[in-house]
Amino acid sequence: MRRTHSNYAYEPLPTTSNNAELEDENERMTDHLKDKIHALKSLSIDIGNEVEYQDKMLRGMDEDVERTSGSLTNAVARVLRLSKGSHTYYILYLMLFSVFVFFILWVTVKFF
Repeated sequence: MRRTHSNYAYEPLPTTSNNAELEDENERMTDHLKDKIHALKSLSIDIGNEVEYQDKMLRGMDEDVERTSGSLTNAVARVLRLSKGSHTYYILYLMLFSVFVFFILWVTVKFF
């Protein structure tokens, strides 16, 4: 059931200069909202471009890691093959070379 309010009467807005002021205020608010929407649109476009760039960079890094992993796997396989051979002095040469390289790096970092 509906209640009827007997003491409520509808009164339209007066048609004086207040309407013009309200219209001007509405126009200002509309322009302000348009500016905010334009800023959000350009920001979302920039975010999309950044996401595409980052995705491209990550794919490139993934390919680089896969290539490096393959090279490292091949190098480890060669070292294991050398260690299983009859010439075990290759491992000694490899270790001496590694110690020499680390020594050179240590001297470079320590004194330069």
